[in-house]
Amino acid sequence: MRTLIVLAHPDPASLTQAVAARIAAAVQTADPANVVEIADLAAEGFDPSFGAGDIAHFRHRVPPPADVLAEQARIDRADALVLVYPVYWWSMPGQLKGWIDRVFVNGWAYEERDDGSVAKLLGRLRVHLVGIGAADDGVYERHGYGRAMRTQIDHGIFGYCGAPVLTSDVLLPSAAPFPASALARAGDIGRSIAAGAIAAAA
Repeated sequence: MRTLIVLAHPDPASLTQAVAARIAAAVQTADPANVVEIADLAAEGFDPSFGAGDIAHFRHRVPPPADVLAEQARIDRADALVLVYPVYWWSMPGQLKGWIDRVFVNGWAYEERDDGSVAKLLGRLRVHLVGIGAADDGVYERHGYGRAMRTQIDHGIFGYCGAPVLTSDVLLPSAAPFPASALARAGDIGRSIAAGAIAAAA
């Protein structure tokens, strides 16, 4: 099994980085044959701007930009995709959203057909979402932030492409002691990814 973990945080000492590392370690500990690739968008300098080349590709005038092709190839190699990110303004950071804007394009993630229907092209990909927030459960519950995030990310992005979201977490400081609780949940997520691979192979 191959797992791609994509994260977006500019601080290499962040909890986001630690959670991604804990997930990776749990996947590999469950079965040393599992391969985990980490795509650190900030460290790699991925450009999230949807520019002229992206527009031209969207209009079927040119091939995808080289950096987009490289990211699509990463995902194509993976059985499971894990996004790990801090919650900025009740969503994902701009760099990660720009990664999705540029990479999950018509003709690769989905296909708009002449009859107006949409083909979902990522049904084979198993997705796990891990947000890390600063507010507590009460804030998310009172204002419906958690449900809003699931609507826009789980359904709006991955549902549109047909990629099933198997786990969707927002790790919050209301679970004490924090951040130990976040790291413990990260280990659980990693083990569930590995267990899903075992079940799929059975």
